[in-house]
Amino acid sequence: MGERVLVFLHLLFSYLFVVVVTKTSNEDYLALLTLKYEWKNTPPSWEGSEDPCGDHWEGIECINSRVTTISLASMDLSGQLSADIGLLSELQILVLSYNKNLTGPLHAEIGNLKKLTNLQLINCGFIGPIPDTIGNLQRLVFLSLNSNRFSGKIPPAIGNLSSIYWLDLAENQLEGRIPISNGTTPGLDMLHKTKHFHFGRNKLSGNIPPQLFSSQMSLIHVLFESNQFTGSIPSTLGLVQHLEVVRLDHNFLGGPLPKNINNLTKVRELFLSNNRITGPLPDLTGMNVLSYLDMNNNSFDQSEFPPWLSTLQSLTTIMMENIQLQGLIPVSLFSLEQLQTVMLKNNQLNGTLDIGTSISDQLGVLDLQTNFIENFDPQIDVSKVEIILVENPVCQDAGVVKTYCSITKTNDSYTTPTNNCVPITCTSNQILSPKCKCAYPYTGTLTLRAPSFSDLGNKTVFAMLEYTLMESFRNHDKPVDSVSLSNPRKNVYQYLDLNLEIFPSDQVSFDRTAISGIGFILSNQTYKPPPIFGPFYFIADKYEHYLNDSVIAGHVPSSKSSNIGIIAGAAIGGSVMLVLLLLAVVYGFRQKNKARRAKKKSNLFEQWGPDESNSSIPQLKGARRFSFDEIQNYTKKFAQVNYVGAGGYGKVYRGTLPNGQLIAVKRAQKESIQGGLEFKTEIELLSRVHHKNLVSLIGFCFEQGEQILVYEYVVNGTLTDALLGKSGIRLDWIRRLKIALGAARGLDYLHELANPPIIHRDVKSTNILLDERLNAKVSDFGLSKPLGDGAKGYITTQVKGTMGYLDPEYYMTQQLTEKSDVYSFGVLMLELVTARRPIERGKYIVKVVKNAIDKTKELYGLTEILDPVIDLRTSLNSFEKFMDLAMQCVEESSSNRPSMNYALKEIENMLLLAGSNPNAESAPTSSSYNASGNSMHPYDNEYFDSSVVLPRA
Repeated sequence: MGERVLVFLHLLFSYLFVVVVTKTSNEDYLALLTLKYEWKNTPPSWEGSEDPCGDHWEGIECINSRVTTISLASMDLSGQLSADIGLLSELQILVLSYNKNLTGPLHAEIGNLKKLTNLQLINCGFIGPIPDTIGNLQRLVFLSLNSNRFSGKIPPAIGNLSSIYWLDLAENQLEGRIPISNGTTPGLDMLHKTKHFHFGRNKLSGNIPPQLFSSQMSLIHVLFESNQFTGSIPSTLGLVQHLEVVRLDHNFLGGPLPKNINNLTKVRELFLSNNRITGPLPDLTGMNVLSYLDMNNNSFDQSEFPPWLSTLQSLTTIMMENIQLQGLIPVSLFSLEQLQTVMLKNNQLNGTLDIGTSISDQLGVLDLQTNFIENFDPQIDVSKVEIILVENPVCQDAGVVKTYCSITKTNDSYTTPTNNCVPITCTSNQILSPKCKCAYPYTGTLTLRAPSFSDLGNKTVFAMLEYTLMESFRNHDKPVDSVSLSNPRKNVYQYLDLNLEIFPSDQVSFDRTAISGIGFILSNQTYKPPPIFGPFYFIADKYEHYLNDSVIAGHVPSSKSSNIGIIAGAAIGGSVMLVLLLLAVVYGFRQKNKARRAKKKSNLFEQWGPDESNSSIPQLKGARRFSFDEIQNYTKKFAQVNYVGAGGYGKVYRGTLPNGQLIAVKRAQKESIQGGLEFKTEIELLSRVHHKNLVSLIGFCFEQGEQILVYEYVVNGTLTDALLGKSGIRLDWIRRLKIALGAARGLDYLHELANPPIIHRDVKSTNILLDERLNAKVSDFGLSKPLGDGAKGYITTQVKGTMGYLDPEYYMTQQLTEKSDVYSFGVLMLELVTARRPIERGKYIVKVVKNAIDKTKELYGLTEILDPVIDLRTSLNSFEKFMDLAMQCVEESSSNRPSMNYALKEIENMLLLAGSNPNAESAPTSSSYNASGNSMHPYDNEYFDSSVVLPRA
């Protein structure tokens, strides 16, 4: 109780400090503090500081002590956006894009931000309805809520956003009709200044209301693709004179096209495909800037090939498949200078195909599959054009062998070329930039929603995109050295996706500020690509290679419960008399504790137990004690840049000792904190195990309420990452044998040579680390259990381990023996062979392999489930022996399993048979389980069906 009072008083004092001293207003400080305690992975500069404006918290901008900007794109934030965001009454810009773990609802309090001009929440995890109060944000210019999981209807109140320029609600789960004003309620027809309606890939339904469009509208983009709209396309669409891109494809629209559609003389891209449009083909004469026309898969009346197509000089792409075209294709079509792609399959086009003598230099594809073309005798060289006449009469004569009578896959995809320099080999998962520099780029997918070209190998077009991206980054002073584009591909929605890599200048990686700034440019439409690329959005990958943060402050407790104390403290803080009284109490507590802390400082081991005898001092062998100040210094105060990961014990950070040695610092989370005696026992146990195949304990820290273990740092990460391809390490068969041998040696040491013997209890691939020579080191003894003298087993009250690796006999009987580790090791061996998770898509790997094994076949008939990284063209010496041993290890009865000593000797023999010296050095998948046990077999229920071979993830 006393500790809680102290925490409360501390937070109260922090609030009072803000009231009196800081440059941040009280309301804004409290709102940001709430966000800080709601979120994980906040920037390091938010830690240990109580003045967001004065101390320049990353992503925060202020004017006159008021917060005006929160820009935290691509920060890997997780948690929810608190309703307290509504307290930031001066906020103008809120950008939280590309934080995929930022979830929960968008609260109604967002409507309190009356001065907000920019709200960008792209590619997060928000759910629930868009609140009606968003209509209160009448200064809003940019509203981007795309690529979330918002549901419900579009709020009619959005119609009140009279200043809105960019309205992007695409790629959510919105449903219902588009709201229209009716005199009492607003609607989207009131948004006369809006340039962008992006509503694609939702579940919107009903008619597209005619009232939505008028000559007063400023719209340039109408993107309604991939919804459930029905009815006819309203003729009022033809009144919107500024339209440049129209996407109505992939809906259920019917009826004839409006006759005035050719009034849209500024439209460059028109997508009408995959609807139920009837009536005659429209006459698009006069649409002279139209470059991309997609009318595929509709129910137009049967008609002759339209002659007006040959008059549209800007056409690059014609998509008119399956729309009942008949007759001859006019030769003039192929002389359109910009023409790149013509897709006309599944029609009734007939006669002789005449492409003339002067076709477009850019023409790359002419697809006339499944028509009635009888003759084709080109008079010019067409070798650079992919002409497809499969399933036409011209290809049905026996003995016809023509290139156009078959379909050949061409690989003309674009990749940014490197400069004229000698390529080098990068290390540590770095990537070679176009300027031949190794670095960690910021990566993601750039999606173009309506490009006006279709040639995906067009170097000129993509070079233009690269140039404009670089110009934008330079103009905004971003530390970008170069950009690389690769693998352009059309997805099912006819969006063009490109891999984008952005490389840092001067350094091998970006700092957090740079990533946030680049994310802002790409999410805020600050960067505008050339018009031929159409509207775009960017989906960022998580960036994991930050430079050291420039501002790293001290640790601040991060428990969620503290948030309540802050708010309560703030409310009470208005009472001066109560404050003075509480401050006096704080002072008294501090004075009283000052002497006690001084005494403890003189006896650093007092916390181990109640007595002061030598028995309370841990008996360490080769491990040292670190102070908390030392740990903070080695990890740069637990900087995010040094964050490695998290496990059941707590978070792990990378650190560096004064002698340059890398260390892994495991900091216990509050729920993992043990009593002093238990922690003492654990570090005494860990300090006694020393083997080259075990991760070594270097030391510990036990002060200021912290329990920290310091291990050697193992550079190549976990076996899991290597098997899943996340670390870039390719493991051939011999390396896998050596990894199995190393793990076996480590476990055998624990079972046979440690004093007392130790059962690991959590053997799994995430606890097998690979050093710089890919030697295996067994790690994480957090669940380990020492055995008494002569003991062979241990009765537990709780079953602990990881499902998938957990020994079923131990699970059912609570009888823990060394053979429990052997079972887990057998699962690990199967994982080495298959690179599959122990439990994957409802299939348990042990049962799958048992049912698949056929010892009469080569490789026991397991080729379908082997890791494809293992080269089957090479001899897999000892494979069958390896599988025999694995299956012995996973026997149901522990009495039928071998010892670890037997297993390691068998693997040594396997390496010898494979021609490798077993003594030469080599060059999280399931949730943790903690229960009271069960008499039922853990893998026998029907969820773990094994009748079907697992599909590869």
